[in-house]
Amino acid sequence: MTLAITLHVLAAILWVGGMFFAWMVLRPVAASQLAPPERLTLWHGVFERFFPWVWAAVAVLLGSGLWMLFAVFGGMAGARWHIHLMLALGLAMMAIYLHLWFAPWQRLRRAVAAEAWPEGGRQLATIRRLVAINLLLGLLTSAIAAGGRYLA
Repeated sequence: MTLAITLHVLAAILWVGGMFFAWMVLRPVAASQLAPPERLTLWHGVFERFFPWVWAAVAVLLGSGLWMLFAVFGGMAGARWHIHLMLALGLAMMAIYLHLWFAPWQRLRRAVAAEAWPEGGRQLATIRRLVAINLLLGLLTSAIAAGGRYLA
């Protein structure tokens, strides 16, 4: 249990913390200081390095979460409401990430390679919206993880 929850928390910190940094710190600086070609090239490089970590985090979160659900709580029937809610929110976040990866991210990669900056800007805007949604869901899930067991 200790290893599973430690890995689970570390994976959540990595994913949610990375989104927070990208949204709240990197995005405003890049938007204010870089022209579209440089900004899109920067984001392409950032995503190239960050997304493999997100894939790892998703695998660890899903694996450790399901292991704890069945090995510790005895399945869905043995888990309290906050565990069910964390699972639902986590699955929603994973679905959003899968869409982000397979649709706008692939289009952004092609646009940057072709130097199609207006199209790249459209795809980056879509990615930005999806990351904002996932960041809010991730912060909510983190709050539920930290305090859910203390609520009636």
